[in-house]
Amino acid sequence: MWAESLYVPRFTQAGAANRHQFADVGRPRAYLRKGRPPPARGIFITGSSGSHGESDVARIAGVNIPTNKRVIIALQYIHGIGAKNAADIVEKVGIPVERRVNQLTDQEVLQIRETIDRDYLVEGDLRREVSMNIKRLMDLGCYRGLRHRRGLPVRGQRTHTNARTRKGPAKAIAGKKK
Repeated sequence: MWAESLYVPRFTQAGAANRHQFADVGRPRAYLRKGRPPPARGIFITGSSGSHGESDVARIAGVNIPTNKRVIIALQYIHGIGAKNAADIVEKVGIPVERRVNQLTDQEVLQIRETIDRDYLVEGDLRREVSMNIKRLMDLGCYRGLRHRRGLPVRGQRTHTNARTRKGPAKAIAGKKK
């Protein structure tokens, strides 16, 4: 009952044809009453805020890395960079270990980007190389390629029981009951 009064009604008295004229249909009334626009949904604003070079969201290698974490931890959100590579990058650029992403200057973010682009294979390029390696094995027809093709474990794990991650959910077999 109280939840109904919190939201703007979906239809107006004029009828269903007029409902598209209103931009705030279905938005909470609290935002309308206070005279401020509704919050943006899932939009990240990149760019500099303030005069000392801090950025709202650091975007490195096509990934928005979290701003409130330490740089070593935040770099691990990039596919292809683990703990060791992140520590190496921070050491090469010369950033203190305890520094957080929102404390980085634009120059430091640029140096991190250049280091990653120059020395590491990350994100789309890494995924592409891995998929090409798997495709090469399948084209060769070697044992590992056949296992990939059949969707079975590749590295010698048992399949009599378990291996459900690769094989998918169990399929019922008719007449198998004892």
